[in-house]
Amino acid sequence: MKIKDIIIHLRLPFSLFLMPVFWFSISQLSTFNSEKAFLVFVILHLFLYPASNAYNSYFDKDEGSIGGIESPPPVEKELYYTALIFDSLAIFSAFFLINIEFAFFVFIYGIFSRAYSHTKIRIKKYPILSWLIVGFFQGFWIYIAVFKALSSNDLNSHEYFAGFLSSILLWALYPMTQIYQHEEDAKRGDETLSRKLGINGTFIFTGIVFLIGLIGFYFYFETKDFLYFIVFSFPITFYFLLWFLQILKSKKQVNFKKTMLLNLLASLCMNAFYIFLLIKK
Repeated sequence: MKIKDIIIHLRLPFSLFLMPVFWFSISQLSTFNSEKAFLVFVILHLFLYPASNAYNSYFDKDEGSIGGIESPPPVEKELYYTALIFDSLAIFSAFFLINIEFAFFVFIYGIFSRAYSHTKIRIKKYPILSWLIVGFFQGFWIYIAVFKALSSNDLNSHEYFAGFLSSILLWALYPMTQIYQHEEDAKRGDETLSRKLGINGTFIFTGIVFLIGLIGFYFYFETKDFLYFIVFSFPITFYFLLWFLQILKSKKQVNFKKTMLLNLLASLCMNAFYIFLLIKK
């Protein structure tokens, strides 16, 4: 397998979509070591997430578009070994450069990322379970992991609630990442949540869960910060509603490019919002 193809399957740009959780977590810390924060950022976004992407690509062996790759190259065993290497880099870096608690969080995340796609377990084929697990680990779990890596304070209900809010936003967006893959998932027998909901149902479900998250953020933030949240998330809401109106007219509007544009818009807006909170402290 060519190195170029392996790099494509690591889907490094895809880490941008998961980055808001990191920024949200550190934006809520009163103080933190910036050098340590940089190391945590590298471990998550350059080692752990790419390892998970590589596992997913290897076991799925997709021929159609997947998250972050419109035309995935064929996969071979080298990709699996690469995933193992990146997973190991994440765990050992977390242990030796950060602390044992962060290494534990990284290790468990890696275990579930394998179970998600592995042919013998394949959590991915269970629509509700996969939805819950992906949202939990990419949201709550990573939020708490970053907190434990950079803060010596004990966790309290405020941190747990913030972690839960991170998961809610991911639970809202996750079915949308599956909406253009119905045919590909059907070939493998994966009954994803989006397939069960249908195209229109996926949009409605996402809108309802996002609304729940919106209510949660209202109770979490002070009034001023909640208004900032509304402003920063407005482009996401506008694009989402515009796309839904297009789809009501023609299901041909469901495609890889428009899905990735929603993901990109959501990640950029949320990253900008959390970085804004961090700067204005």
